[in-house]
Amino acid sequence: MAFFLETLLGGLMAGMLYALVALGFVLIFKASGVFNFAQGAMVLFAALAMARFAEWVPQWTGIDNKIAANVAAFVLAAGVMFICAWFIERLVLRHLVNQDATTLLMATLGITYFLEGVGQTLFGSDIYKIDVGMPKDPVFVLESVFEGGVMVNQEDVIAALIAAALVAALSVFFQKTSTGRALRAVADDHQAAQSIGIPLSRIWVIVWCVAGVVALVAGMIWGSKLGVQFTLTTVALRALPVVILGGLTSVPGAIIGGLIIGVGEKLSEVYLGPFVGGGIEIWFAYVLALAFLLFRPQGLFGEKIIDRV
Repeated sequence: MAFFLETLLGGLMAGMLYALVALGFVLIFKASGVFNFAQGAMVLFAALAMARFAEWVPQWTGIDNKIAANVAAFVLAAGVMFICAWFIERLVLRHLVNQDATTLLMATLGITYFLEGVGQTLFGSDIYKIDVGMPKDPVFVLESVFEGGVMVNQEDVIAALIAAALVAALSVFFQKTSTGRALRAVADDHQAAQSIGIPLSRIWVIVWCVAGVVALVAGMIWGSKLGVQFTLTTVALRALPVVILGGLTSVPGAIIGGLIIGVGEKLSEVYLGPFVGGGIEIWFAYVLALAFLLFRPQGLFGEKIIDRV
């Protein structure tokens, strides 16, 4: 039972990190109808900025305190992501209002390669480390209930709590603020939103800024766990099944989908892996996503689209 709980907790915490990356897809799709293929590149770009600013800030300012240096690096990296969001809206999205989804998807592919190239030019292509002070040693809990206790990774717990707090804040933002309601209005109908005075360009800048901050938090966490390297862009591919499962338009769906994928991967690898030769954790999420595409393509919480002719 203790081993099952360890596997379950590990899956839940991994699922929260998947959900954090999937949120970037959901946020931009809700506000613009764009499937942002550049989300992985945004995570990489943000993580590179965070890692490099964490190195440069002490050299520029003489700050010896690691916490203060990391806070300054986070603020500077967030500023870089805001600038990126402004340029993306100004140079790309503004000229593609009401274009076909395929056109917008191809635009995000171009943004992907642009961000990867600019990131390598500005910040370098080496493997960098992000050290935000999260403890990496595991701890044992419930020792009085189970013999030997249940091993929990402290870094995973803190990362999951950060992801959960960000998800909760975004849910409140979308449901309770006037800007959040404007974002939902733009997602429903661009032309109708413009006709009632909602500035489409400003809304798109806001949503790309928010997605940039989400990418920064995701990049910081994944960079702390895996190191900042160009393979970090593949994290977005791991989040695609989460988006399909939860629904492209649902913030709660990204959370539930992430938890289902995270737990499913861990449990299938442990309990089904020995029977199928291992490696099931790599393809389990994609098989589950394929099943949803066949039987419920809008996902668990996505809106069913009905075209009337």
